[in-house]
Amino acid sequence: MSRKDPLTSVPINQYSKPVPEYIAYSGEKFQIEWYLTEDGASEPLEYFNELSEAYQVKTMALFKRMAETGEIRDKTKFRNEGDWIFAFKPQPYRFLCFFVRGRKIIITNGYYKKTDKLPKAEKARADRRKEDYESRTKKGTYYHFDL
Repeated sequence: MSRKDPLTSVPINQYSKPVPEYIAYSGEKFQIEWYLTEDGASEPLEYFNELSEAYQVKTMALFKRMAETGEIRDKTKFRNEGDWIFAFKPQPYRFLCFFVRGRKIIITNGYYKKTDKLPKAEKARADRRKEDYESRTKKGTYYHFDL
């Protein structure tokens, strides 16, 4: 699979300005971004793109609500999973994320919910990606891509 440049601009609709592909949704309160590896790949974006159009619409509706209003009070749609990891919950899927200063939310991974509890492997993946994001932004290397 070839890697696309994450800074490639794609329009959200015919009326919007193009935005970098790593931005899932940019609203009044938050900008929601897909986590990127050092080579610019994004597993959560690839996972999202594999969902049916109906589930993509459900997921984007949750992203939009959070980005525009700054909150989702319904715990069946968004909840704290502990250790500063949160989950968008477009049933039956989950997208784990964390908040960043500067009004950003980074989506770390997505998965299909099979059990009532958050799988330890998914939580560990989110924790690792949060640490990686924080380390790379501190060094100033997260948003610089050499593809």
